[in-house]
Amino acid sequence: MNVLVTGAAGFIGSTLANRLLERGDEVIGIDNLNDYYDVELKKARLNLISSYENFTDIRINIEDREAVFDVFKKYKPSRVVNLAAQAGVRYSLKNPHAYINTNIVGFINILEGCRHNNVEHLIFASSSSVYGANTNYPFSIHNNVDHPVSLYAASKKSNELMAHTYSHLFNLPTTGLRFFTVYGPWGRPDMALFMFTKNILAGKPIDVFNYGDHKRDFTYIDDIVEGVIRTLDNTATANPDWTGDQPDPGTSNAPWRIYNIGSNNPCTLLRYIEVLEDCLGKKAIKNMLPLQPGDVPYTYANTDDLMNDVGFKPDTKIEDGIAKFVEWYKNYYEIK
Repeated sequence: MNVLVTGAAGFIGSTLANRLLERGDEVIGIDNLNDYYDVELKKARLNLISSYENFTDIRINIEDREAVFDVFKKYKPSRVVNLAAQAGVRYSLKNPHAYINTNIVGFINILEGCRHNNVEHLIFASSSSVYGANTNYPFSIHNNVDHPVSLYAASKKSNELMAHTYSHLFNLPTTGLRFFTVYGPWGRPDMALFMFTKNILAGKPIDVFNYGDHKRDFTYIDDIVEGVIRTLDNTATANPDWTGDQPDPGTSNAPWRIYNIGSNNPCTLLRYIEVLEDCLGKKAIKNMLPLQPGDVPYTYANTDDLMNDVGFKPDTKIEDGIAKFVEWYKNYYEIK
């Protein structure tokens, strides 16, 4: 299989590319190596996969329409996984235009590339953030998600709608994956686990928002990637039972699907910190703060549809996942 992966130097993208290369797929990796976080970490991720002969590394912005079209025309990918995005809920309050440029303009370029080059299936990253103000737990793909509480969430919901339009108009199979709080080795430095680990080891306070009253469906990176691969290999199809009289938000009469990829086992933030403290052998100094604008207190994924359609449900325990992250962190930063 010839797979185009955007965001190939990212946390999920690099791990996915590695898995695809290991199983023998041809991978065309796109990344712009922007400085939203440590570029050297991104380069280190790429170094893990650059030795594969079946990997092509391309440095472009997906907002650059001509550059994106050139990649599609030259390499003719059979399937596409779009993971390139401007991430982060809180950053969207500071730099909203970055989210429109990458997550909206960039995504329409990917959709157009797929449309005009006979791509068999487009997988794209959505987010648990789309559930926004919903409090109907666990979050189901069959629930309405029209009340985002951050521009990041709105941009991801927009991706789902844009993809549906292309599935409807051009019969392009598309699948959106709502990722729930991803963590693990090679993670993002702007995520809580990374920041907590750095500060605890340095003896500095950690910021604990909503005074610790958070629950998250923390999902280990290997589980996320397994879910991506399972759905990549399972081309989206129309739901024959879908009806406009009672429209199901999670399926369609077009070849379009949405799945949650989460642990289906929410954990309190304070328990998450306790496990990290145990792995580090050091207690955290907690700076208790109120809920941040754009954030939500709880996330909880219903993964029934993922299990029913592709036979997979994430199952890594946080005790195991955090231990693997701490081991990687200490090795990468050469901490004794």
